[in-house]
Parts: sequence; C-alpha cells; structure tokens
Amino acid sequence: MTLDLSVDLAAKPAKTLPDAQTVTSVRHWTDRLFSFRVTRPASLRFRSGEFVMIGLPDDNGKPILRAYSIASPNWDEELEFYSIKVPDGPLTSRLQNIQPGDQIILRPKPVGTLVLDALLPGKRMWFLATGTGIAPFASLMRDPETYERYEQVIMMHTCRTADELAYGRELVENLRHDPLLGELYGEEFANRLLYYPTTTREETQYMGRITDNLTSGKVFADLNLPPMDAANDRAMICGSLAFNTDVKAVLEGFGLREGANSDPKEFVVEKAFVGDGI
Repeated sequence: MTLDLSVDLAAKPAKTLPDAQTVTSVRHWTDRLFSFRVTRPASLRFRSGEFVMIGLPDDNGKPILRAYSIASPNWDEELEFYSIKVPDGPLTSRLQNIQPGDQIILRPKPVGTLVLDALLPGKRMWFLATGTGIAPFASLMRDPETYERYEQVIMMHTCRTADELAYGRELVENLRHDPLLGELYGEEFANRLLYYPTTTREETQYMGRITDNLTSGKVFADLNLPPMDAANDRAMICGSLAFNTDVKAVLEGFGLREGANSDPKEFVVEKAFVGDGI
C-alpha cells in the first residue's frame, strides 16, 4: 500500500531557504522508496532526462545537496523526484520525512547525459534501469518528443522485489491510456511503449538481471523483437556504477557506441551517481 500526501498551494509560503521550492505532494511506495513533487522555478528550463542538485540544510544550516534526476517531463508545471530511503544517509534520512508545504533546496542548473540530443536517429529506444534509476526515463517516457523520434520505446526495469516496481508499473500503465498521447499517435500508441519489469529476489512473471536478459536474448524473444543492432537501436543506461559498466559492455557487444551531447552515438550512460550514502 502506498501513502499519498498532497497540499493546496494556492497561497505559497514565503521561500526562506536559498533556492527554496515548496513540496506539493509526497508518496511513499515502499519502506525504501518514495516520490515527491515540488514547485518549479519560473526560470527553470530543462531537457527531459536531465538532473538538478536538490537538498536540505543540516543541523548547522549548511546545505546537503545531491544530484537527482527530474522524473517529470519538461512540460510539467511542477518537478517530480523519485528517491531511495537510506536510514543513516546524510540527505535521505531527512528528505524521507518531508511533508507537503515543507521547503527543499533546488539549484536550477539542469545537466545530464540522458537526453535525446545525445543519440543518433534510430527506430527503437531502450531505457535500461535498476531501482530509482528509472527516474530520468519517467521524464522521457512522458515527453511526446520521444515518440516523435522513435517508433518503439522499451522500458527495462529491474528491482529486487515486485513492490519496488510499483512506481514504474503505474507510470507505464497510465501512459498507455494517456488521452493526449493517444490523440497524437492513435490507438496503436499502447503497442509502441513496451514494459519489461524483472525481479532478482522475488518470483514474478519476468526474472533476472538486465544484462542476462539481453545477452541470453530472452527479452527479445519475450517481446517479439529482433536482437539489438547499431542501425536501429538506441539506449540509455541509469543505475549503479557497476550496473552501468556491465550494461555498457553488453551494448558494445551488440555494436553500439557510447555517445555524448557533443558527439551523438547509439547509447548514453548517466554519469551522476548517487551512492548508498545518500
């Protein structure tokens, strides 16, 4: 069961923190995962998939800041974030207790490698994530430009247990029935967004790590897709450092090359990593 908290911000409180934004809603998905929405700075412009620095002050008033991918698309009036809870983490031990109406620090300088412009044109887009690494893809999946550029979008998301997949599962289900996207792309839109959730510790429909399901060809068989190739497939990777390194090697095995904003290629990897100490 999830816990959803929200507040009416018709009269916003005065912003007292530096770069302060106000929390508008909080949703606890599990005892380890939560998402929250905050007001958006009027001047903030970002590309779906980018991240910003957010945080809270410590006991001495010094800001504790970490990189967080923006989970909302670039057209959203608010900003959404998806986070793990670390009991002793300098930031998340505090952040997990925020309530609607509270303030957080948000530095409005978005950056990141997981943007559409860092990839060459292609037919299929693969979003490859573990845990809260789905956050930038939550932004990109809700951006119509993604579907303008790619015929199919495949979201591969791996967590330990089924309840940790709830955020992504609900997001994809809502997108498949989104009236705007349906109007733009017709009734077949639901078939253009494919979702492949897997678990590693709990028995579910699909099991296994992303690397194993790619190298064995299982995901291609399950989704009735051809194996990856450099001519048609593009990919984005977001997870732990070890995950990113392992998946990068798998994609290179399929002939894909790592790109960047200044040098678009077939796949990109998120360089900003928030470790277990958050």
